[in-house]
Order: sequence, then C-alpha cells, then structure tokens
Amino acid sequence: MSATITIRTAAEHEMPQVLAFIRELAVYEHLEHEVVASAADLSAALFGPHRYAEVVFACLDGEPMGFALFFHNFSTFLGRPGIYLEDLFVRPAARGHGIGKRLLAWLAATALERGCARLDWAVLDWNEPALGFYRRLGALAQDEWTTMRLTGAALERLAREAAQ
Repeated sequence: MSATITIRTAAEHEMPQVLAFIRELAVYEHLEHEVVASAADLSAALFGPHRYAEVVFACLDGEPMGFALFFHNFSTFLGRPGIYLEDLFVRPAARGHGIGKRLLAWLAATALERGCARLDWAVLDWNEPALGFYRRLGALAQDEWTTMRLTGAALERLAREAAQ
C-alpha cells in the first residue's frame, strides 16, 4: 500500500513546526549557526498585518514530513509576478516517496493560478542530489547570475547614507 501525500497551508499555531523544519534544513546545509529566527518572528512575518511569505506542509499519511516557504517576486522584463522558493525540505526518513516533487508541482500550479511567469529558487552548488533532482524536473541553472547580499553592519552602514 502506498502512502498518501497531501499538501496543506501551515496554520499560525504550527510556527514551532515551521521553525523545526527550518532548523533541520539548516543542519543539512551546514548553516545551523545562521538560524536566529524564533517562532514569534515567523508568526509575525507569515500571519502579521503584512504577510511577507507563505508556508505549506507536505504530509505523508497526515504527518508533516516536508515544507516549502515561498513569496512573490516580480520580473520587470516579463511584467509579471513570480514565486521565489526560499526553503524546500523533506525529512530524510521521508525521502524517496515523491514529496519534494509534489511540493514543487504544487508551487508550479500555484504560480500559474496566480498569473506568475516563473518559479525561482537557489540551491547550494555542492548539493548534487538536489541539483540532479531539479534538472530532472526541467529546471535550468542561471549560472550567469551571482547572488549578492547586504546584511548586518554593511546593511546598516549603507542605510545610514539614505539619511545624508
């Protein structure tokens, strides 16, 4: 008998579960030292007056075994919105059941339903299993782009220049 996979929206009271998935993903990516978010932070960002992102759970026989956290972006070239997938994670014990593919298929369908032109995400360059999986789905690497980031002191320093 095969397991049943369902996708459902995370509820506000489930922010501890969302944070647990984020921490598990961070451990897998060797970035656990970077996770400073709290369940309260996530609740404010996902359910506050301005909802910055959304989360869905992939459940195996009703039990959350994976998640996706995403938000809308915008392509000026296409003149249409897109979806940016910030986090995708399936617990190791649940891998091989098609949960990751179902999450991505759900995101693709959601993107089309919302009039989005594309679905984007980043993957660490050492993560060969994920890279292979994404390529098999038809995703194309955007190797000509370099992701840039301002954070911490550099972000604050540049922001101070806005007041000058």
